[in-house]
Amino acid sequence: MWPRIPDASLLGEEAPYGMSRSPLFGSPLFLGFDHLEQMLDRVQKSADGYPPYNIEQTGETRLRITLAVAGFSMDDLQITQEDNQLVIRGRQKDDSEGRVFLHRGIAARQFQRAFVLAEGIEVEGAWLDNGLLHVDLRRPLPEVRVKTIQIATRGTGPQRPIVAGANGSVVEDRGGKD
Repeated sequence: MWPRIPDASLLGEEAPYGMSRSPLFGSPLFLGFDHLEQMLDRVQKSADGYPPYNIEQTGETRLRITLAVAGFSMDDLQITQEDNQLVIRGRQKDDSEGRVFLHRGIAARQFQRAFVLAEGIEVEGAWLDNGLLHVDLRRPLPEVRVKTIQIATRGTGPQRPIVAGANGSVVEDRGGKD
């Protein structure tokens, strides 16, 4: 059994040493990424293994998610994109009315499977074929953005600090001299 880590034990989970995400997202090097930790926690909680799925790369910028949804019709399935999450839900109608089962091993089961999409990923389409639900995604190539920040000098004499004025305007500190 793995030793418990205090950060993981606060979440009610056990994790091997070095496996807790809390210190990573708590680092001052990752500013504004706290929403990622929340998304990862949501996805982890919704992952129960059903239905099984594959994720494959079908081109340089294309991905395909394939879920095994045997027994589900198109009317039983719903695909939504909620912010940056692709959510696939399935709910079969119970058609056992008037039927007598001697053994029932195939249950009408519902599911919800969520996938976190990176920023910019687009859902191109979905289709159902022989019990497999395919969802095609496209990941556009990122634009290379380079921004040069100019470094200004304030003359050749001693440097005076620049401070923000009360209304947010930039005011040069003259050290009490006008």
